[in-house]
Amino acid sequence: MNIIFMGTPEFAAPSLRAIHQQFGVSAVVTIPDKPQGRGLKLTPSAVKIAALELGLPVLQPESLKSEEFRSEIESLRPDIIVVIAFRILPSAIYTLASLGAFNIHGSLLPKYRGAAPINWAIINGEKESGVTSFLLNNKVDTGKILLKRSCEISDSMTAGELYNSLMPLAAEIAVETCGLLLDGKAVPIPQDDSIATPAPKLFRENCAIDWSKTASEVRNFVRGVNPAPIAWVLWDNKRLKIYSVEIDNRKLPSGIWRIEQGKFIVGCGDETCVSLIEIQHEGKPKMNVEVFLRGYRGSVEGHFLV
Repeated sequence: MNIIFMGTPEFAAPSLRAIHQQFGVSAVVTIPDKPQGRGLKLTPSAVKIAALELGLPVLQPESLKSEEFRSEIESLRPDIIVVIAFRILPSAIYTLASLGAFNIHGSLLPKYRGAAPINWAIINGEKESGVTSFLLNNKVDTGKILLKRSCEISDSMTAGELYNSLMPLAAEIAVETCGLLLDGKAVPIPQDDSIATPAPKLFRENCAIDWSKTASEVRNFVRGVNPAPIAWVLWDNKRLKIYSVEIDNRKLPSGIWRIEQGKFIVGCGDETCVSLIEIQHEGKPKMNVEVFLRGYRGSVEGHFLV
């Protein structure tokens, strides 16, 4: 039995460890080491670090479409290929798995197809999320579903906290899905495309807060992009990152901010407010608003353009 594991970030590492412990993994595929930090030191992915700790061979192809990479995978004679948080795999690769190739996705498919399902579930105010295993096909995140596992999204949960909650669920479902394929008991179920929702990648540039949204929507957005890319506004021509807010019952017009009674409140589209809790002004450390206001000597009211 040969299982090949493909993945990159920390999210995938527990699944690699769990599959290897249960069944054994023949090889691991991940991205090439990337230069990071001031010294641009080559840094391995979290999956590569886990693979080396387990003593597993690691492949780091520059191109997934190269004939050399295809030949390497073919020589391993894979029964199963497991893909978690990796690149889009060509059909010439995933069809080499004799029992099937599957992906673990961080949502309850067909909801939130795309690169940022965890973020968008919180941004949209969902009360439930989960992980889904599905067979790979030639269209991203649309393959037949094998298994699902759900978890609750609490009212205060950030994207980072949901990410951490889904990691062990991904490992559980990865092991269970491998078992079903190996035993010939998998029952693939087609996705209902009519209820599919998109979850495109989020970038810093499109994380400016839209104050025309309701206070609840603004709060969900701030939660959904924490710890990255982080919500922000322009304040005195500098970027003010906003890590957390609370809903405040006071009334202000959309985008108007005011400092009063030790709070930094901002009006939203429904004329209710949010109170900023944790912020980071450009060039300054992240801090609680109460600490920030102790040293603040500027205006006490204004208007956020962004």
